Parts: sequence; C-alpha cells; structure tokens
Amino acid sequence: MDSYSHTVAARLGHIVDWFIPPTMANDKNQRKLARLFLISHLCGPFLGNTVPISLWIVSPTPGWDIVVLAASITGFWVFPPLLKMKVRYDLLAMLSIENLIFCILWSCYFNGAVTSPTLSWVLTIPLLAFFYIGNSRKLRNAVLIQFFANLAVFGVTYYVLPPPDNGIPLADIQVLGLISTCASALYVSMMAVYYARALASQSEIEQEMRRHLDTASDLRRAAADAERASTAKSEFLAKMSHELRTPLNAVIGYSQMLLEEAEDTGDHSNSSDFRKILSSGQHLLRLVNNVLDLSKLEAGHVEFFNETFAVKKLLTSVVDGLETLAQEHRNRIGLHLEGSPELMIGDMPKIQCVLLNVIENAVKFTRDGHVDVIVRRIDGPDGDAVAFEVVDDGPGIPAGELPWLFEQFSVGDDLTNAKYGGTGIGLALTQKLCHLMGGSVSVETEVGKGSRFTIVLPAGRAAPAVTPVGQLAGAQRYSKSIDDDAESDTPVMAMVANG
Repeated sequence: MDSYSHTVAARLGHIVDWFIPPTMANDKNQRKLARLFLISHLCGPFLGNTVPISLWIVSPTPGWDIVVLAASITGFWVFPPLLKMKVRYDLLAMLSIENLIFCILWSCYFNGAVTSPTLSWVLTIPLLAFFYIGNSRKLRNAVLIQFFANLAVFGVTYYVLPPPDNGIPLADIQVLGLISTCASALYVSMMAVYYARALASQSEIEQEMRRHLDTASDLRRAAADAERASTAKSEFLAKMSHELRTPLNAVIGYSQMLLEEAEDTGDHSNSSDFRKILSSGQHLLRLVNNVLDLSKLEAGHVEFFNETFAVKKLLTSVVDGLETLAQEHRNRIGLHLEGSPELMIGDMPKIQCVLLNVIENAVKFTRDGHVDVIVRRIDGPDGDAVAFEVVDDGPGIPAGELPWLFEQFSVGDDLTNAKYGGTGIGLALTQKLCHLMGGSVSVETEVGKGSRFTIVLPAGRAAPAVTPVGQLAGAQRYSKSIDDDAESDTPVMAMVANG
C-alpha cells in the first residue's frame, strides 16, 4: 500500500512539475508555492463540483445559477496551462482567490445566505491564500481587501435583490450540507497532507545537504592534511637526497681511483670488484637524483638551464654508463644515429636523466637480448624535434599495467617487482620532465616480444628557464637549486682528486 501511494504521489509530482515554468522551478520557495497552487487547481474541481451536482439532483427546479457555479468551479482547470504559459504567478493567485470567493458567495446567495449548506467552503479562503502567496505581506493585504470587498458587494446585492426561493426541502438541504462539509474537509485535508509531505521532503533534503556539507568539510580537512603530509614528504626527500649525494660521490670517486689504479697495475683480480662497486654507486646515485628531481617537481622548484650540446656525445655517455648493467644481464646495447641531428638545444642533464631512465629500464628488464637506441629528426608541432626510440626484446608489459605505467611508485605486479626490482619513480619522472620540456613519451608493447618507448623533444627550441607553479599549489618550496647541489659536492671531489 505504501509503495502504491508513493507511486501515485510520484506520478502526480511529475504532472505538477510539468506545469511549473523554468523561472519558478529554479527558485526553491517559488517552486513550493507553484506546486501547492497546481495541486489545488488540478484536484480541487473534482471535489468542488460535488456541490453543483448535488444541487442539481436535490433541486426541484434546477436553473442557470447551478450551471454558472459548475462552470466557475471547472474554470480552475484553466490556471495550470496559464502558469505553463508564463503568466505572472501573483496575478494568477489573485484571480484564483477571486474565483473561489465568487463560487462560495454565489452558492450562498442562491441557497440561504448565512444558513447556506455551502458556507463551510469559506474556511478554505484563508488557507488557500496562505498556500498561494506565502510570506508576501503585500499580497496578504491585497487578499484581505479583496475578501472584504466581495463581502460588501454580496451584502448589498443580497439586501437590494433578494434571491428567489429554490424550493429545496429541509431534509435535502441537510444532506447537501453534509456533502458540502465533507467535500470541503476532504479538500482541506488533501492540501494539508500535501503541504506536510512537502515540508517533510524539504526537511530530508536539508538534512542530506547538511550531511554532504559535513562530508565536504571532512574531505577538505583530509585534503589539507594530505597536502601538508605530501609537502613534508617532498621536503624530506629533497633534503635527504641532497645529503646522500655527498657520501655517494665520495664512494664513486674512490672506486674510480681504485679501478684506474688496478687497471694500471694489472690487478685484474680486484678490477671486477671495483667495477661492481662503481656500478652500484652510480646506480644508487641515479636513484637518489631521481628522488631529488621528483621531489623538486612536486614542489614546483625545478629550473631548466638550456645549452647547445652534441646528441651523439650525450647518448654515448648514457650507453657507456649502462654497459656494466648490460653485461650483468647479458644484453647488447645498439646505438643508431644515422638520422640524428648533430646538435640540439635543451637542458642536457635533464635530457640525460630522461634517456638514462628509459634505457636503463629496458636493460634491466631484458635478459640475453638486445636494446636498440634509435635517434632521428622528425617534424614536431612547433618545428623540428628529435625522437629517441628505445626498443627491446624483453618480456613486454601487460595491457592492464599500461594505464599506471607512468605513475609514481608503479613497478608492475609483485612477481615482476621481486624479480627485477625498481623504485617506480624513473618513468614517472621521465614523463614529467618531458612534459615540462615541451615533449612527450609514449610506449608500444607486446607481451613476450618486447617494448618500444618513444621520447620526442624539441630540437632547436629552448625549454622554459623556470617551471610554472608546481602541482602542489601553496606548498612551502624547498629552496635549494641544482647549483647548490653541485657546490656541496665540490669539497668531496677535490678531496678525491687530491688522493
């Protein structure tokens, strides 16, 4: 039963809302008034017409007065279409109240005046006026003036032109009074129930809004806490990475000295150990540099220093730095520079970082295979560009992992991570740096056959001198720059150089 009543109420609500013009539908208070107005005018004539029908049945000589009453009551159905046609609501409300007063006084005039069985409908006038005009004091005063003016006209007319006797027996008048009272009570109850439903619905909506506001407030606090934690993390990583570079540079410098000394003296038994120490130190330094660069990117404190450099020299240094790792995995790295430009403009250390991350990633995940680095000039959206393609015949990347490939700390599934290792920040850093330098990085892969990473960077257009505001807007920036890091390493390198 409850579901049926809810279904009926929902359908009636759709019909009512169809008549509400957009200008009123967008205002909560106006929409509430319009709904009450429409419910009254759509359902009211059904109950109101019980009076003229009953009069027609019990009257010995039904006449034109009953027809006028029925026509006036039926005329309430004209108001919803007029509202749909965007006729002024306050004008329609005043006309509707005037028509209601006319119906009641007309019926009373022909059926006993103050003893009329239809007099109970007078109680609906203030109720409907309250529903229709809301809190408008101006309209309330207008309704009071309208009501008393109609009473005055009714009194004068009744005194000057007494109505004829309708000849309805007293018993029938009593029955008519009972029908009229029940109809008016039912009408008032219907409006009161609908109004109560509207208030309950509005209360539920307001409670839901308060819950949403509380949830939004909690989310804002959580976002602020997360932003503070992220800022603290970025600053901590930047400072710790910076501090780690000093001892690492010492380890790398000393291992280079020991390796050179061992090779000069022919001490081949220790050369491999020194080479492993040097390779591990360089690898660790690259990881530290990645963390440092990524934390600076998050803090929006990365600077670009543009220069003209030789592409072949840059790639040769990158490939030479990965030769030890390639030998450990029994891979061969091929360098193809036939279509490469001799020179390009950009931040060479950051381009080197980008290439190193992608080539090292290919070498690390490939076993007993080939890693080919192909460089060629292409036409970019803003002029000449250089495409660096890194092709390997390794295991490939599953399609399900591609959407997260360039996200921070993404290292594939647990089995891959356990087998090959990795921090998951190299490719994320690569994508961010490429984007800031006006380039892009993409990947084509097939499981079991290998992958092809393509890095496209402008060939002759300098990158911006300073990055825009970082992703963490409003965060406290870590103020050390790349020059600061270089200066901090100077004493250690001098110590290494001096033996």
